[in-house]
Amino acid sequence: MSPGSVANAAPTTVLPWSLSKTFVHSREYPLIENEYRDGSSQRCLEASTSRKSWRTSRRLAPVVLSTFRTFFNTHKGPHLPLYFYDPSDTSPKFWYDPTGVATVGRYAVRFVGTWEQMVGINRADVNIAIIEIA
Repeated sequence: MSPGSVANAAPTTVLPWSLSKTFVHSREYPLIENEYRDGSSQRCLEASTSRKSWRTSRRLAPVVLSTFRTFFNTHKGPHLPLYFYDPSDTSPKFWYDPTGVATVGRYAVRFVGTWEQMVGINRADVNIAIIEIA
């Protein structure tokens, strides 16, 4: 590796299935845009493919909340990469591989943002967002 280069992310864990079941999937096509005073603009794609992201809001029981918070902290929030299986992209559909070996429908991702929870009686609401990194 040459000076100044960064190694690709190497996930070793998989987002637990209990947290992978319900996500909103979105795609962004990153672009460079120049806007001019006359209102015209020029646009150029920065990448040939879209960048995928997923988000969800979940009401979790105390045991699941504790497990997820531990998982989040183990990954140092958005710092360490992990694998996520998009249920609509796996083969067969809605299949999950807890080992991370299966590649179909598997994405290298990281968490987005900080840990936030709203606690009620016997439940906590948690917002989860992940973004593709490779």
